[in-house]
Amino acid sequence: MALTWTHKDRGEIRVHENLEELSIDLVDYIAEISEASIKDHGAFCIVLSGGSLISLMGKLTEPPYNKIVDWAKWYVFWADERVVAKSHDDSNYKLAKDNLLSKVNVFPRHICSINDTVSAEEAATEYEFAIRQMVRTRTVTASDNSDCPKFDLILLGMGSDGHVASLFPNHPALEVKNDWVTFLTDSPKPPPERITFTFPVINSAANVVVVATGESKANAIHLAIDDLTLPDRSFSLPARLVHPSNGNLIWFMDKQAGSELDMFKFSE
Repeated sequence: MALTWTHKDRGEIRVHENLEELSIDLVDYIAEISEASIKDHGAFCIVLSGGSLISLMGKLTEPPYNKIVDWAKWYVFWADERVVAKSHDDSNYKLAKDNLLSKVNVFPRHICSINDTVSAEEAATEYEFAIRQMVRTRTVTASDNSDCPKFDLILLGMGSDGHVASLFPNHPALEVKNDWVTFLTDSPKPPPERITFTFPVINSAANVVVVATGESKANAIHLAIDDLTLPDRSFSLPARLVHPSNGNLIWFMDKQAGSELDMFKFSE
């Protein structure tokens, strides 16, 4: 049974007993937002990340989800991508295709991935242009209070350093405000060349989920969520900067990742 509460500023927190429970809850949530989005505006625009998040979504390829989800209405994007060939093991696209997208009936033309034959800068520019075109044609909803897209759901993993997407602590990409997509050639985590959504886009989404598992994430989760006596410590912690301006924020974690949260410690 998950321990669930809502923080006054940091959204809803769900601490799960184990990865199986987390996976079931996450997939139920994705299916629920998919259904609601399609009912509201005829499409579900979902943004994926890499890492263990994709394996936690694996139950979507199994009954009942593979039968009840309206895959034909899904449009798939990535919050960040490594600038490598789509066949490369470092590719977030390849990870999602091999473990999720190839096993369900999402239309290939609805899968919006980067051009893997150009530089990181060009890939970021092209990806932003493609998304702008989809906002212009209203495939992707526009935000009510900014010029950004309003994705139905952005799914983010979180590193032990508190990074989300390819937005790393103390990196200049944290400060990018005018672009929807930016690029890195010096990622502190290999491979060095990446593209990433910026915070204005992430924080314009209707729903944002941050997923964290394992004891190595516990301190970053504490700094990202809890009320801190020294707020400056978290100023450049990217996960702390996830704060949808007009949307919902939910944190999914196992109890190892949540072990340093004030509320979790209090509840034990």
